[in-house]
Amino acid sequence: MLNQDIDVVVIGAGAAGMMAAATASQRGRGVALIDHSERLAEKIRISGGGRCNFTNIQAIPDRYLSRNPHYCKSALAQYTARDFIDLVDRHGVPWREKKLGQLFCDDSAQDIIDLLKAECDSGGVVWRMGTAVGRIEKTAAGFAVEAGNERWQCASLIIATGGLSIPPIGATGFGYDVARQFDLPIVATTPALVPLTFEPKDLYAELAGVSLDCDAMANEGPAFRENVLFTHRGVSGPAILQISSYWTPGKPISLDLLPGRDVRALFASASRAESLLPNVLADYLPKRFAQAFCEAIVPIKPMRQYTPAELEQVAARLHDWQVVPSGTQGYKKAEVTRGGVNTDALSSKTMAARQIPGLYFIGEVVDVTGWLGGYNFQWAWSSGWVAGQNA
Repeated sequence: MLNQDIDVVVIGAGAAGMMAAATASQRGRGVALIDHSERLAEKIRISGGGRCNFTNIQAIPDRYLSRNPHYCKSALAQYTARDFIDLVDRHGVPWREKKLGQLFCDDSAQDIIDLLKAECDSGGVVWRMGTAVGRIEKTAAGFAVEAGNERWQCASLIIATGGLSIPPIGATGFGYDVARQFDLPIVATTPALVPLTFEPKDLYAELAGVSLDCDAMANEGPAFRENVLFTHRGVSGPAILQISSYWTPGKPISLDLLPGRDVRALFASASRAESLLPNVLADYLPKRFAQAFCEAIVPIKPMRQYTPAELEQVAARLHDWQVVPSGTQGYKKAEVTRGGVNTDALSSKTMAARQIPGLYFIGEVVDVTGWLGGYNFQWAWSSGWVAGQNA
């Protein structure tokens, strides 16, 4: 095995890993970037429909979930969304803002990958793609990392291997294994930003393909007003992906099907009509959904035949339709992993393990999970930059 000496080894050539490698190398540190995949940054490549929602101008700490909600504040303040936008602009990558502060490439996610690779190359990063990491040891001088036929001796080791989401593109639990090796605690992991499923008897199969503009909420989390899409397995769409990060198995989710509308006033104006209830609601909801929803909660009859109590029941359900998912579509469909390396064991100012000098954890492997819409990429940039400044 060939012995190699270098200042910093970064394991994981995704968003956080490349940012850390670029930052450390441009400080004059010798950096080796190692990844088991032959292809670079697949998660960036497929993100945002191939156009990479690379940050969000509203990337503030309260848009992140963690057992310690304060942990992300330092990194997000040290390297902001504006800082990454400036980097994108310096590389001449065209971009645009879409809804809710989300920034996308005009052309392709490949532009972000090329930008990060160029930043790494400008610092002289040594690349080792398609190289599996074997044993990692703590040494007197730092760490020894066996990768392929090489043994890297380094002072600093940065773990940027991501979480468990989207295993078909190479996700593994490697980073958690390293944390356990060094006795760092792990917050239990779950799929996040993921579609929710229902038992066939609980949802109407004929609604697959129907979409609604809803306010959605789970547990004590915030309400998200975005699209909800019915699928053959349950519900998806941006609103559902958002609340999935807050959802507790066995608990209901709540959907306001007519947000911002006074359903009671609507019913009052139609209370003497011969129109059937689903037809009245079809002016505001997709017809298939209105029919299935009404069939599930009240007998179908002309509006004038309903009692005030029955209409109140329907109005209440429209503004607070509670359904209990049976589960999620799992890590295969999850955009990110919630949980990970417990932030109690890490410095918020440097990303370093408190008890293991020179060991850093960044990005998705850490117990910090952002909302949908560019927040998780910003966490990758911020945590990667901070580690790169300190490693």
